[in-house]
Amino acid sequence: MKYGARNQIRATVESINSDDIMSLVKFRVDEPAEMGSVLTTESVKDLNLAAGDEVLLVIKAIHVLPVKP
Repeated sequence: MKYGARNQIRATVESINSDDIMSLVKFRVDEPAEMGSVLTTESVKDLNLAAGDEVLLVIKAIHVLPVKP
């Protein structure tokens, strides 16, 4: 799949905090930093995200999009 965003960082899902509508997913990255993304809970379920999953973070503008291979 091609993405318009060119900034990509490999990361590990650290934690997921969900309610009925939205989810906050925090990621551990190799650089000494942490990133997070607010997604709909439906998207978290569709991606089948879980703590410990390896993902690719696709960064475009202010959005961080987790992509699970």
